[in-house]
Amino acid sequence: MGDDAFLIARNPEEDSKLPYLLRLPIGGGLVLKARDTWPRASRIYCHPFDEGWPAQAEILEETRVSSIRRRGPVIDLVLDRVRLARSQFVFTEVRGRPAIFWQTQRAARAANPAREDPPGPGDPRGSQSPRRQP
Repeated sequence: MGDDAFLIARNPEEDSKLPYLLRLPIGGGLVLKARDTWPRASRIYCHPFDEGWPAQAEILEETRVSSIRRRGPVIDLVLDRVRLARSQFVFTEVRGRPAIFWQTQRAARAANPAREDPPGPGDPRGSQSPRRQP
C-alpha cells in the first residue's frame, strides 16, 4: 500500500504509556504515539513521535485511506473499509499545553453530550430566523 496507507505499529519506546504508533499520510507523513488502535468508546490522547516512522516498525495494521484532509485544527480521516472507517484528529490546548485527541463522531458526542452540532448550509434549522410581529 505504501505512502497512501494509514499504519498502526508498536511503539519501539518500551517504557511509553502510549504503546502504539500511528502514521497518517498527510504532509509527508505525520507520526503520532497513541494509547489504543482505534477510538471505540472514548477519545484517545495522542502525542507527536518526533523520531519519524521507525525503519523496523512492527506493523499491526495497514489500511488504505479513502480521504484525509486538514480543516483548521482538525484532520479528518476516512479509511477504505466497512467498519471503523471514519475518525478525526483534533489539535487543541489543555491547560496551556498542546494536545491531540483522536476521536470518532460517537466518541466526540460522548465526551460532550450537551453540545449540538451547528446547522450546516441547507439545514432548515439554520435558515429560520425570528420574525418580528407587527
